[in-house]
Amino acid sequence: MAGAAGVSGGSNRQDVGDDVEGFAVAVIREDGSWKVTALKQSALLDLRDAERQLRELRSSGAVFGLLDVDDEFFIVVRPAPSGAHLLVSDATAAVDYDIAADALEAMNIEVPDLDPDELDDVDPWEEGDLGILADLGLPEPVMSVIVSDTDLYADEQIGMIAARLGFADELSKVLDKLGH
Repeated sequence: MAGAAGVSGGSNRQDVGDDVEGFAVAVIREDGSWKVTALKQSALLDLRDAERQLRELRSSGAVFGLLDVDDEFFIVVRPAPSGAHLLVSDATAAVDYDIAADALEAMNIEVPDLDPDELDDVDPWEEGDLGILADLGLPEPVMSVIVSDTDLYADEQIGMIAARLGFADELSKVLDKLGH
């Protein structure tokens, strides 16, 4: 599987393959306005592919990606010269999803040692930089509230991020075109 590179063998992760639902979008803040574009679906399977797609946008403004993986969790990817800054809304997702495991590995965080059958009994927690979008207007405490609301699906949490930053309409248009 594409996202399995660098992940040690013997994991309990399910082979979700191309059956991953959700969406991946690039968000660009340039000249005071927001632009949202869809990324290829492969960005939901391979963190390096998501980063590559974001870097290829070549914007002079801020660029970040929002990945909704199976409506189970989301990842914020913000390319930087020293390596992407990341936020994974649910670290326990790394037990089942290679892209979440790859994100944790990129942050030098071990995949939680959890039995896949007991995941429903474990409260999720985020890993990464809660201040990843602070310079754009989403302070760390607000991101913390969004991520910790486990009653929401990942797309709803992403919608809250978009509303707070002011690109909800642009996101909605792209998601409508994608059928979400």
